[in-house]
Amino acid sequence: MLPTSELQNSVRFIRERGYGIVSSVFSPAELSLALSELSSTGLKRSRAGARHVLSLASVSEIARRGELLAIARAVVGPDAIPFRATFFDKSPNSNWLVAWHQDTALPLAFRSETPGWGPWSTKDGVIYAHAPAAALQQVLALRVHFDRSTAVNGPLRVIPGTHELGVLTDEEILRRAGESAAIACTVAAGGVVAMRPLVLHASCKSASANRGASYTSSTLVHAARATGSSWRWFNLRIFVLDLAALCG
Repeated sequence: MLPTSELQNSVRFIRERGYGIVSSVFSPAELSLALSELSSTGLKRSRAGARHVLSLASVSEIARRGELLAIARAVVGPDAIPFRATFFDKSPNSNWLVAWHQDTALPLAFRSETPGWGPWSTKDGVIYAHAPAAALQQVLALRVHFDRSTAVNGPLRVIPGTHELGVLTDEEILRRAGESAAIACTVAAGGVVAMRPLVLHASCKSASANRGASYTSSTLVHAARATGSSWRWFNLRIFVLDLAALCG
């Protein structure tokens, strides 16, 4: 487990900046089983990867790692549990970028026309809706890097502090991205990058031709019920895990 002082400092940084980096949480050996299972399992994949892979035993084990739960529960509440996992794959054969954005869509148990929620969509059989800021402020993403993430292999980039601005329009996102300094979240293998979904973030294509960095991204949702409605998420506390590989 993380030392108490390190955990407290990380949580304080995440709350203030909207992101944080915790080094050396996992060893390469601990992550190799998940990488092997993700490679060998017949997942339904898109160019960027595969959604909803928490059912894989090795992925579920990573999601329930004590260090991840400690970080998440310190930020969003004591009862957060793993819920969903997605695998992203950035390689020499599938080298992609993501423009500046906020993560505003959440998975839902069913569709309910609640003010502030929507538009709606379905991804691989799961219902999603764009959520209001009140719900998104209760979310934390944790990206566990299987390999070294560097400045040249398409790492996550963030604009610190923007998680406090609420849900922005496309025009506001472009303006903020154009006038603000971005931080590249580089981290050694086994490190964790924590991110609030409303912080502006992006990633470039890799400038390297070699596979050399991958990460796991997890999102934990603290609340189970939208304020003033009977709408429910799947669980009282939910944890969404994303797995990704970057060329390095």
